[in-house]
Amino acid sequence: MSVGAADRTDKKKRHGADAKEQQGRQKDQQGAGRKQRQGAETPEPRSVRVVIFALMVAILLAMLDNMIVAPAMPTIVGDLGGLEHLSWVVTAYTLATAASTPIWGKVGDMYGRKGAFLSSIVVFLVGSALSGLAQDMGQLIAFRAVQGLGAGGLMVGVMAIIGELVPPRERGKYMGMMTGVMAVAMIGGPLVGGTLTDHLGWRWAFYINLPLGIVALFMVSAVLHLPKKRAEGRIDYLGAALLTVGITSLVLVTTWGGTEYDWNSAVIMELIGLGVASLAGFWFVQQKAAEPIMPFRIFRNRNFSLMAVVGFLTGFVMFGAMLFLPLYQQAVQGASATNSGLLLMPMLLAMMAVSMVAGRFTSATGKYKVFPIAGSVLMAVGLFMLSTMDTGTSRFTSGLYMAVLGAGMGCLMQITMLVAQNSVEMKDMGVASSTATLFRTLGSSFGVAIMGALFNNRVQDEMAERSAAAGGDMAKVTEQSAQLDADSLAKLPEAARDAYQHAVSSGTHLAFLLTVVVALGALAAAVFVKETPLRGAGPADQKPAGAAGGDPARG
Repeated sequence: MSVGAADRTDKKKRHGADAKEQQGRQKDQQGAGRKQRQGAETPEPRSVRVVIFALMVAILLAMLDNMIVAPAMPTIVGDLGGLEHLSWVVTAYTLATAASTPIWGKVGDMYGRKGAFLSSIVVFLVGSALSGLAQDMGQLIAFRAVQGLGAGGLMVGVMAIIGELVPPRERGKYMGMMTGVMAVAMIGGPLVGGTLTDHLGWRWAFYINLPLGIVALFMVSAVLHLPKKRAEGRIDYLGAALLTVGITSLVLVTTWGGTEYDWNSAVIMELIGLGVASLAGFWFVQQKAAEPIMPFRIFRNRNFSLMAVVGFLTGFVMFGAMLFLPLYQQAVQGASATNSGLLLMPMLLAMMAVSMVAGRFTSATGKYKVFPIAGSVLMAVGLFMLSTMDTGTSRFTSGLYMAVLGAGMGCLMQITMLVAQNSVEMKDMGVASSTATLFRTLGSSFGVAIMGALFNNRVQDEMAERSAAAGGDMAKVTEQSAQLDADSLAKLPEAARDAYQHAVSSGTHLAFLLTVVVALGALAAAVFVKETPLRGAGPADQKPAGAAGGDPARG
């Protein structure tokens, strides 16, 4: 090789090395830019864990409240009076939570989730402090409504923030943790409420929220960093008002129907008419609104619509079971009020364990369709087992049945939210979370109402058949219906007690048979879910899988 050729070869090598070095510098600069941008939007992993802990505290606040307050109710009535308005202490909270849920979700989408979430915590804490300071039943009911307004934002805020912080592929394990916190609240709430009431007074059932809420408030304020938003449009106030009236009417129908008023009474009929008219008006307004509270485009996605149905039916089953299992345990198995709560532990622990396993499996594999199907099957089997319980069923046997039901609900609790969030764009994360939560809440209201109507009618019919033969004692039990506790039941004559236990067993059988049909409906919906790949990118990934060229999960 000549000297000139060698020089040319050396120049080419040096030029190639320079070009590679320049490309390397450009990649480093691009990588640094990406890290800087991501750092401005998404917390580091350690910060995410701190935020998740704060969100778990917030979920604990929302779920624990009613559980803690329930044991304090008799003491509250003894102190404040107003027994005739006692049910409104719970109803006001439930109504405000359900009605505010969609509004909080939309506010978070438009103006930023962090500000909306912090505001909901503040509202909840203000309501808690005022409830503890209440001087009469009217004040307590009003302040409980304030609490409920904040609670609606807590539930939606937690799910929407997880949806924005964590990619769907990793989201399952965190939502499984949230389900675990819910189970802990359901188990521990009555025990904590009873202890606080006995030793510190009923006002501490509300004051206990303050230190927990302040911890969550401080941690979220200090650690959570999300992009600030400023929407150009305005909140659809007319749509929000119509939706609030519609939801309130439906919840009141399910709360009052068959208890406060007959199902065919004028009040119930008027509420049904008002609810239907309000929801029809809401649908019309949403078609014209620039920023609809609940954009109906999200229902065009088949998976989202199916998960809304599954969530509604799961809520129907879960809260119905939570109401009637303790009643059966007290009336038939002779458990005390406190023990009947503890006897639910097989269901709640199974729900918690399976939910966490399902979340980790989903994060590891990206597969999720198996869980709605398996959950619906297990739920139907567990409910059918519970429907076979009679006066001779042991606590161990009923515990096994409850564990099967809990495993089914564990498969469904967080997967429904995960799939719903994966089916929408990031800009609709709040309304998707709030809509899924709202459907579950409405399902629980309808479940308690319909199962309660069947149960009470069955108990009344059974007792009426036996009352003529047993005389006055039986007539007294018939009038009290399903309101006897274990202590009162023990004081009845043996014939009346035996008749009442058979009547409750029969009512439970009918109520749980209904939920078997409901669980099969959830199974039918789950079969049609399309397993769209879970997005693995971070919050910058704005569209769901398949959205660019037509969503494959859209029906």
